[in-house]
Amino acid sequence: MYRFYIEQSNVREEQILIDGADVNHIKNVLRMRVGEELILCDGQGTDYHCKIAVLAADQIQASIISKEETQTELPARIYLFQGLPKKDKMELIIQKAVELGVYQVIPVMMKRSVVKLDDKKKEQKKLERWQAIATSAAKQSGRGFIPEVMPVMNYKEAVAMAKEMEYKILPYEHAMGMQETKQKIQEVKGKKSVAIFIGPEGGFEEEEVAVAREAGIAPITLGKRILRTETAGLAILSVLMFALEE
Repeated sequence: MYRFYIEQSNVREEQILIDGADVNHIKNVLRMRVGEELILCDGQGTDYHCKIAVLAADQIQASIISKEETQTELPARIYLFQGLPKKDKMELIIQKAVELGVYQVIPVMMKRSVVKLDDKKKEQKKLERWQAIATSAAKQSGRGFIPEVMPVMNYKEAVAMAKEMEYKILPYEHAMGMQETKQKIQEVKGKKSVAIFIGPEGGFEEEEVAVAREAGIAPITLGKRILRTETAGLAILSVLMFALEE
């Protein structure tokens, strides 16, 4: 069944209004007709099973048959604190992290971050671009929730935000003990909030790891090979996805 995303403000008691580019796609590309059924998602975790009631020139009215919580979300909210990487790597990281089930992406300025977003206008344009990528990835992967890309934080702010979360890890190339890491991965089951810290190119400074430890963020190893920043987050997200998936 075809699936489309709508604004919550378009949801009425018994019907939903579809507008924008989806109207043309439904009418002229898919050639759907009155009476045909489709799934409308509000991007906040609710799926509406609907039937097309009215096909107007610039708007479609769909009658709500039933609604339910989306079945495509993980039982835990995963927050990816990503050290700012160079060039367009952040775009790839956001796209794949959303596909793997991340709840929120937080770009973090760390000591070894080469990129500096000092210009507020440039930062806003970056954020808009990153959010558009997150939205597109959510739609492509059938997510019921569109993850938010947060404004850039400094490391202190990021650690403070993560401090109260139930489960907190930091993949670190100098961490020892694969057995301990495997045990730590199993501890994610049943947790509702998960924080993952990924360093930029060059990794974390020892001081940053020490600050993380004090906040209860556990360093773990991802094996004997050193992974690039765009690989490390996706590797641990994949592992956590399998551990959390119900």
